Amino acid sequence: MTDFLFGLTFLLAAPVWLLMIFAPAWRWTARVAASPLTVLPILVVYTALAVPVLPELWTLVSEPSLERLQDLVAIPDGAAAVWAQIIAWDLLIGQWIFLEARRLGIHPLVMGPLLVFTILLSPFALPVFLVLRAVKLRTARARPVPAGVPSP
Repeated sequence: MTDFLFGLTFLLAAPVWLLMIFAPAWRWTARVAASPLTVLPILVVYTALAVPVLPELWTLVSEPSLERLQDLVAIPDGAAAVWAQIIAWDLLIGQWIFLEARRLGIHPLVMGPLLVFTILLSPFALPVFLVLRAVKLRTARARPVPAGVPSP
């Protein structure tokens, strides 16, 4: 069962990622990406995996240590629960990146690869996006804005 839930975790996130990468201009994509409810199915899987290892999980979060984390991920349900948490977190980060890029008018051909990078290594992709965002904001501020037009 753990193997099934582990595999299911990413499959639940994949449709949202596919929309953001391959259908960024479709009006439903922005609606889906704007909803934090996209992670709920993943969190249901997380809960199913975390409940059996709740004592180990509680020990880890109440007294964090590398040894306790190693103990948790040595248990299949524990490792799969950590994976589900990572997938849910990455999806939320990806949704924010997607929405912020749309708001700033960053081209989808730039964002597609960056979103793939976010799926794979979000702790590296997020700072890349934050630099891109800062450059875009600085460039937008440097351009004169006609009267009556709100700036980004």
